[in-house]
Amino acid sequence: MEIKDQRIDGGKAFDWGRTSEDYAKFRDIYPDIFYKKIIDRGLCIKGQDVLDLGTGTGVLPRNLYPYGAKWTGTDISPKQIQQAKRMAEALGMDIRFLVAAAENLDFPNESFDVITACQCFWYFDHNRVMPMLSDLLRSDGKLLLLYMAWLPGEDSIAGESEKIVLKYNPRWSGAGERRRPIWIPDVAFEYFDLADHEEYDVMVPFTRESWHGRMKVSRGVGASLSDHELTSWEEEHMNMLLKKAPKEFQVLHYAALAVLRKL
Repeated sequence: MEIKDQRIDGGKAFDWGRTSEDYAKFRDIYPDIFYKKIIDRGLCIKGQDVLDLGTGTGVLPRNLYPYGAKWTGTDISPKQIQQAKRMAEALGMDIRFLVAAAENLDFPNESFDVITACQCFWYFDHNRVMPMLSDLLRSDGKLLLLYMAWLPGEDSIAGESEKIVLKYNPRWSGAGERRRPIWIPDVAFEYFDLADHEEYDVMVPFTRESWHGRMKVSRGVGASLSDHELTSWEEEHMNMLLKKAPKEFQVLHYAALAVLRKL
């Protein structure tokens, strides 16, 4: 499913389906504290129906499944959903996964107690999505926004990796991340209020191979480069890691969450 959005990467097309197999291997990297901060807020737990938007390969539902919520995951990419189903079934997890854009959900009103959006909220057409999400939530329902990103200005390996991505994809707008609260559009406050937010640092462990894989499944690399560009990028990036990174290392990230409560 090819996507073009002038707000993102200067309108350069990307397709998460091209990365699905590698995505399943290399994007399940959130540390335990990322999930603990969700559970400690009483979200995504037993007795709750939860919808995960932009679920990708189902990382969030799988990792929070043991806490007892009933999960549904949706994603615009059929290949991502295919991987999500495969991985959940292999683990014996009863998770419903559906192919659907956030703008085209088809559920009855008041179907969910919590709706999550991890690493995907900025992709949505918020004028269409925010009233729909409000309708889908039950009374006092919560919209949980989640994000985690490396800090290239403070972590040397992340910084070197970004330089190589920008060499091949100079319009990539995912570069240069810094600590900040999750952006929330004004239209959201017509339907929700901000109940809570938090930003915090985490160190995420990698090997050369797993960091290379994580960078490869970024939107600016595997989802958008041509086959020829991707081959050249892989060679240059791995050569950089062999010269500048130990076999095992940690990369400085920040994580952020925002809890919006239905009005």
